[in-house]
Amino acid sequence: MSNLRQVLGMPIAACRLLCLVLLPVAASAQTRLDPVAVVGTREPQALSRSSADIVVIDAETIRDTTADSVEDLLRRAAGIQLIRNGGPGQTSGYLVRGMSTNGTLVLVDGIRLGSATLGQAEFEALSLAQIDRIEVLRGPASSLYGADGVGGVIRIFTRRGDGSPRVTGNLVIGGYRSRHGDLGVSGSKGAVDYAAALGRDSSRGVSATRPGAQFGVFNPDADGYVRNFGNLRLGYTPAAGHRIGVSVLETHLNSQYDSADLDAEFNPDPSADFRTRLTTRVAAVDYRGAISAAWTTSLQLTNSVDDSKSGGQKISRFKTERDQATWQNALSFGADQQLVLAYEYLRERATGDVFADVLRRHNSAFVVGWSGRFAAFGVQADLRRDANSAYGDNTTGRLGLSYEVVPGLKLRALAGSSFRAPTFNDTSFPFFGIATIRPERGRSVEVGANWESGTTSAALTVYRNRVKDLIGFDPDPNGTDCPPGYFGCAANTSRARLQGASLSIGRRWGDLEVRGTADLLDAVDADTGVRLARRAAHQETLSADYAVGAWSLGGSLLDVGSRPDGVVLGGYALLDLRAALRFLPRWRLEAKLLNALDHRVEPLRDYQGLGRQAWIGLRFDGQGL
Repeated sequence: MSNLRQVLGMPIAACRLLCLVLLPVAASAQTRLDPVAVVGTREPQALSRSSADIVVIDAETIRDTTADSVEDLLRRAAGIQLIRNGGPGQTSGYLVRGMSTNGTLVLVDGIRLGSATLGQAEFEALSLAQIDRIEVLRGPASSLYGADGVGGVIRIFTRRGDGSPRVTGNLVIGGYRSRHGDLGVSGSKGAVDYAAALGRDSSRGVSATRPGAQFGVFNPDADGYVRNFGNLRLGYTPAAGHRIGVSVLETHLNSQYDSADLDAEFNPDPSADFRTRLTTRVAAVDYRGAISAAWTTSLQLTNSVDDSKSGGQKISRFKTERDQATWQNALSFGADQQLVLAYEYLRERATGDVFADVLRRHNSAFVVGWSGRFAAFGVQADLRRDANSAYGDNTTGRLGLSYEVVPGLKLRALAGSSFRAPTFNDTSFPFFGIATIRPERGRSVEVGANWESGTTSAALTVYRNRVKDLIGFDPDPNGTDCPPGYFGCAANTSRARLQGASLSIGRRWGDLEVRGTADLLDAVDADTGVRLARRAAHQETLSADYAVGAWSLGGSLLDVGSRPDGVVLGGYALLDLRAALRFLPRWRLEAKLLNALDHRVEPLRDYQGLGRQAWIGLRFDGQGL
């Protein structure tokens, strides 16, 4: 569907229906606790005041999800499309509003996560047990976060200790010889707060590829994984309103996958035990203090390491190291006006067996953000100036407006510019990288509406993003675009058009809560009209949760449309079911049935996901022990 009216017709009609039917009762909206999000302005802000499209995934949602991984949770709760080379533990990608994986910034406790050579965060390195909360900003945010925030920003928060000691634990077994276990402790005593967690995930899995996979990579052995993880947060509050903190998160992933070694005549041999051994580590020292009632300052020094060793008979190693310093100030002018001023310095260093030299670059950035409210109107404006050693100076900006029509009904609009630099692989990887590849530049606009009344809520966003020089892969079948000897190369798509709509509706009837989402996407090369690879034209979810007494029951349905990937991959649907019984005040028995209908899943061409899988587990959550 290349016509905007065709793509957006259903959500626009739904919005009209919402406005006509629900507007008369919107004034009766009940008072509810307003969630707070950081991702929209870099400082805590009531979600109802944001003009951006933001999704908050809280701790309860993470605990009760039927998702098998962080990336699967994101596509179910935040409408993000998932690309994965097989089942859980395999290399994964994610598309926010159709933007490529390396166009989305991922932060863990404010620290950049991922590989500078690939230009993306490896979600397969993270366990759901490490995460307390996720905030997702859908849409360009380069004006706040820099060159990576073209498609959106995903901020992940680990648990911070507070109050009396709390001990948590979870033991789970499942199909495909899957196992999970984690143990955590958190709390505070006097001026010190603490939170720590350790755990392990593993699964035997299935063959990542199907028989007859192209390039001769199929191997019938099971491709499983083992992931060990741990994280620690400590804080010291020397005086009220001032906190000094230290945080460390580390994971070790050992994941099998399918590939092939080539002999002297370039014949593929897939028989080797191909593995990825990935170490991910992020660490930070930070300070946040209230200098006065109107001025809060934050300072953070971070270091992150992404160290990957992969291969069969021959092992290749790629390592990224990042150091970043951030100084941020929030100035309040009354209850409804805030000015954010920030300075960031980022230094990146990448090494790899295939690179002749160490790859380096650094970036300095100044950020100015202002948000204000004037009666029923809200205004948000951001401006960022980046000076990069590799791609020069760039300025991006964003302006958002919102209007509260009546209590509970808000209209919003947002427009901005974006920028993304090529990754180290795009410019320097042998027989792939092109040193002259151009950065991406984009212009986006979106309009939306949020409605809430009592136990009913709905949100609609319609967006259009035009990207010039979109970076992707050119297979070069005619051997005319890439240098001689290349089997395809990094390339710019002259103009890409990404447009679509996201609709979500939720309703609670007593102990029953039902939620539904629909995401429509028209992602094409604007010059040829050809759909961009691996983007589904639609993705929908429907979930229901019912709690009565000691029981909690739930189910979710995920429907993914067809995607072009050399061939057209058929759509698929997944039905997941769950049940939990609290048999003691601090103990829960939990069970899940994933892919209950045992549908075939082909997440990428020639790759396969898991079939039906049953899980059973025991969870402990004790406060004040």
